[in-house]
Amino acid sequence: HEPVAAALRNKKDSSMRVMADLVKEGSAAAAVSAGNTGALMAISRFVLKTLPGIDRPAIAGILPTVKGHCYVLDLGANVDCQPEHLLQFGIMGAMLVSALEHRDTSNSGPSVGLLNIGEEDIKGNETVKRAAELLKESGLNFYGNVEGDDIYRGVTDVVVCDGFVGNAVLKASEGLAQMIAGALKEEFSRNIFTKMAALAALPVIRAFRRRFDHRSYNGAGLLGLRGIVFKSHGSAD
Repeated sequence: HEPVAAALRNKKDSSMRVMADLVKEGSAAAAVSAGNTGALMAISRFVLKTLPGIDRPAIAGILPTVKGHCYVLDLGANVDCQPEHLLQFGIMGAMLVSALEHRDTSNSGPSVGLLNIGEEDIKGNETVKRAAELLKESGLNFYGNVEGDDIYRGVTDVVVCDGFVGNAVLKASEGLAQMIAGALKEEFSRNIFTKMAALAALPVIRAFRRRFDHRSYNGAGLLGLRGIVFKSHGSAD
């Protein structure tokens, strides 16, 4: 619960700071932390610095879709963003897909969507509207605005949003998955007949759990730094 500025200024020997220093000096190849997200972002940014053209690191994670998966950023590192930051997130997201899935970042490359409350250009606040204009002019394969349900329909390869919205989407998604899993367990436990049905459906249930269990990949990369940093979920087991 300590303020980020205090953690950065007063705790130079904290495990999080020592971890970042080890990555900077090359003693460690990567850093992983389940600690305070704001402190991790601030310390990593201060120690490792950002790549050229990137003002702020962004947490990029993978969410399941009907077509496989998509990459969403920012998931919580930056609560308040300017249009230029959202543009940078889009560029980093496209580069991430290019690196992991061997696809170029040109107009025929990974598609980038901007999370909004509607598909129309007139929707959203001024920050999102201006970000859409910048993304259109960027040379990326910009799809346009996408809504929350478009994420899971796999409309785009990359979904861009600020950290406040992204973190809310992530936590809501995890909560929904847990609720569905709990409801299935409750329904299959109602009586002897549903329990027998559960035994028959066990392979399907296990496959469902593997596909949607957020604990399978509980970490997300902090993109834009001169070093590898992963933020692990605070509730990870």
